[in-house]
Amino acid sequence: MVNPHVLLGGGTGFVGTALKQILLNKGYDVTIISRMPGAGRVTWFDICSSGIPTGVTAVVNLAGQNVLDPTQRWTPGFKQNVWNSRVNTTQTLAKAIKNASERPSVFATISGVGIYNPSSEKEYDENSEIGPSFDFLSKLALEWENVAHLPSELGVRQVIIRSGVVLGRHGGMIKQMYIPFFFGLGGPIGNGKQYLPWIHIKDLCNMFIFAIENKNVSGVLNGVAPQVITNQEFTSAFASAMNRPAFFRVPEFVLDMMFSKERAKIMTEGQKVIPNRVKELGFHYEFPCIEDAAKEVSKFFYKAEKPL
Repeated sequence: MVNPHVLLGGGTGFVGTALKQILLNKGYDVTIISRMPGAGRVTWFDICSSGIPTGVTAVVNLAGQNVLDPTQRWTPGFKQNVWNSRVNTTQTLAKAIKNASERPSVFATISGVGIYNPSSEKEYDENSEIGPSFDFLSKLALEWENVAHLPSELGVRQVIIRSGVVLGRHGGMIKQMYIPFFFGLGGPIGNGKQYLPWIHIKDLCNMFIFAIENKNVSGVLNGVAPQVITNQEFTSAFASAMNRPAFFRVPEFVLDMMFSKERAKIMTEGQKVIPNRVKELGFHYEFPCIEDAAKEVSKFFYKAEKPL
């Protein structure tokens, strides 16, 4: 019996590394799309020139420059890199699938909850209306999803997972804030009342596998945990898991200065996002509550090469 074969864009990143490991553990063959050639890899140039490899049963794209990279200023050049790393890679894969003689059964891509306008009152599920764009990040998410679209006559099932903040020990927000919290210097952002749509990295990876393996899954899924929390509630849970205080509030203007106001909105504003379709389809969360997720990602010792 031939193993299912996943072509994975962004397979060396924070989420991609974890998803690759889970897929391999489940007996999948995985080919990574990378900028550099190597064993078990193809390059983006290969995809453009030769199309998707033979035998691929699912294509997943997680590629994307880290928007909150603290070493990068929010310049037009960096914004273009953020755009290209998401929109252009997704467009490349969509085109390759359209032109393939043997097409995969499913094309799953990631997007972000930044497509929803931040609000302290409005609730968003997968059926909520979106658009028009209201800032760079919402414009990015709209175009990101738009270029992933495939004509229905191709017979390729499509899934878009709009991810919240991904919690994992070896990357993302947790990696950046671990040291301040470890030394008791952590705290909420601003007044802490803004919503924080979140998901544990293992649940996000499992959601992609759920989408790959279940033929009845298609369309948009909100890649967030079922528990709605605020930034203050996250801070309390994480500090408690580390047995540390969390008194040092981070003023919004500090983040506006560090990241620019447009980018800092990811942290200073939030959306109330509900995964209604995810629950209706019967997906099982391993970390539905922030307390359990915080305990898992607060461990001091971990192996970077084994993200889960």
